This record gives sequence, C-alpha cells and structure tokens, in this order.
Amino acid sequence: MNEWLFKLFVKNREQTEDQTVRGRYGTVGSLTGIVVNLLLSAMKFLVGTITGSVAVTADAANNLSDAGGSIVSLISVRIAQKPVDKEHPFGHGRMEYIGALGVGVLILLMGIELLRDAVGSILHPEPLVFGWVSFGVLIASILLKGWLFQFYNDAGGRIDSATLKAAAKDSLSDMAATSAVALSMLAGHFLHWQVDGWMGLVVAALVLKAGFDVCKDTIDQLMGGKPDRELGRKIYDMMLSYDNILGVHDLMVHDYGPGRCIASLHAEVPADGNLVELHEIIDRAEQEIAEKLNIIVCIHMDPIVTGDPETDRAYQHLSRFLKEECNGLLLHDLRRVPGKEQINLVFDVALPVGYGDTTLLQAKIAAAARELDPRYCCVIHFDLDYYHDAQT
Repeated sequence: MNEWLFKLFVKNREQTEDQTVRGRYGTVGSLTGIVVNLLLSAMKFLVGTITGSVAVTADAANNLSDAGGSIVSLISVRIAQKPVDKEHPFGHGRMEYIGALGVGVLILLMGIELLRDAVGSILHPEPLVFGWVSFGVLIASILLKGWLFQFYNDAGGRIDSATLKAAAKDSLSDMAATSAVALSMLAGHFLHWQVDGWMGLVVAALVLKAGFDVCKDTIDQLMGGKPDRELGRKIYDMMLSYDNILGVHDLMVHDYGPGRCIASLHAEVPADGNLVELHEIIDRAEQEIAEKLNIIVCIHMDPIVTGDPETDRAYQHLSRFLKEECNGLLLHDLRRVPGKEQINLVFDVALPVGYGDTTLLQAKIAAAARELDPRYCCVIHFDLDYYHDAQT
C-alpha cells in the first residue's frame, strides 16, 4: 500500500536527497494524515454520541487534533521547500523542525483537555451503551492507525522528516489510546465496571507522553542536539581514504534542516608536500563528499611535519599513551620546538563534550612526555570532539 501511494504520487521516489522529491513525500504524508484522521474523527464522534462514551468522544477529539497537526505538517513542509533568499541564505529547511514542534504542542494541548474530561468522568461516571457496531469501529480505528503509523515511519524515514516522524509517534500513542477505549467498553458491558473515566485518564496520559516526546526531540534539534554519529563516521572514513590526508579533526556539522547540512573540518597534510597537489586533493574531497553524502563541506588544511625522527617518536608515544591510558583520546597538530634547556611539545588534544576538568589529564600527559625525554614540556590546547562521548 505504501509503495503504491509513493509510486502514484511521488515522481522519482528513489531520489530522496532531491529537495523536490522530499517535498512530494512530505505532501503525500501530510494529506494522507488529514484524510484518515478526519474520517476517524467523524466516525468516533458518531459512536461517542450514540454510546455516551467520554473516552470515545475524547479519542475522536484527539483524531481531530491529529488532522490539525497534519495541516501544520503540510504547511511546514511546503515552506521548507522554498529556495534560499536574501533573508534566509541557508534556506528554509528548519521550518520542518518548527512544524514538528507545532504538532507536539497541539498534542500536549489535546492531552490536557482529555485529562480534564477524564477527571470529570471519574467524579461523575455514567453508564456506557455498548454496541458491536461501535466496538467494530474502534477496532477498525486501531488497525487504520497502525497502518498510518507504519506509513508515517516509512515516509519520514525515507526523507528524514522530523514532522512525519512526530506524526508517527502520535499515531502509535493513538493505537494504545483507542485500545484502552475498546477495553473500557468491554469491561462496562460484560463486567459492569464503570472504568470509562479511568480509561480516558489512560488516553490522556498516553497523549501527553507522545506530545512531550515530540517537543523534546524537536527542541533538541533546534537547539543543536547530539550530532549524527553515522554521518560523522562516513565523513571521517571518506577523508582518510585520500592520499596525503594523514588525519582528520575538528569536524563540525551545522544542521539547517534535513538535507541542508554544512560541515567544516581540519585535514592534516604533509608540511613538505606540493601545495598545488594537496589543494587539488582537498577540492576533490569536498566535491565527492558533497555528492555522496548530500552535504556541503569546507576543509581546512593543517600542515604537519613528517619524516623527523624525534617528532614522529614523540607523536607515536603520546598517541599510544592517550589511546591506552586515557580512553582513546586523540592528539593532533604536534610540533616540536627545541630550546636550550627544554623542548616544547605543542599539540592539541580532542576531548568529548562533557569531559570535565582537564587538570589531572594535563598532568598525566606531561608525565608521559617526560618519560620519553625529561626535557619535554607540553603546551596543550584542548578542543572539543563532537563525535565521541565522554568516558571519564
């Protein structure tokens, strides 16, 4: 079913990195959500009115809110596809994150309303009117929401859409919520338990949880949450595959929306290499990484001394020490500056975010350097490695 819809409405559906294709996926996903949720809402309002069920009516209102969320998704996807302009030189891609946040807020507001209604039903319970037709509508709703969850996940996964992934989470909570409503109807009919209000409370809790998760995830993206480790690994691997690229560090990826990332990094190259040839390698790396990973890359060359026995010996000694004794920390840009009474080793050490105080670490590295040569004095600059977690 999903593939049929995508084949029917999304031209060139395999080219998911193309912004036009992304827009079509987002549009199909949002419009499908609008149609399905409006249909479910109408059916449940009818069932709720006939049976007098607060939980069913609450679930209908939730579906109506979902339809509104799909409208917000549709608007945000369309705006996100707008080209760059004078006011937005990096495009409008983050509008997808704002749209997902809007969906999360709508879910939270509906959850609060459902909570109020559920509490009222607990304080003033009323008997339910059970009917197999009404119960069948709820079962059909559960199955349809299950399909919609899978559909949103499929479409959202193909284009990495925060808005569609938020809608998928909402659909999953709706499945659980409607299941709770169906159970309350069975309990009332066969066991004469008045649990409608309590099930409404369960519905409200599930909706609030879904809304909180969506808002948290989206706010993390807008504020610059954890970087994409898989993307970082691919960039590192591709860079190190080029001749004369001796090391990579200071990788940063700036997210301006799905498919609109800009990366900057430092590449270590031989200081005695041919500058023109090295520049050609860097240019080729930027172009090929951009084409393969759909990301703009800016690479800074760091020349490092190679072939000097004492420098190489110091580099290998400290690199091994950091790997074995300091949880695999990385060293880069080492320079050896001889003096009359001491020899300065000037280098950088990349620390994972959240490492903490570096006083003890600095003393350990200095002691390790003096083991190699008592004249060594370390001048260390600590920078951040955004692609490794703190282990200390």
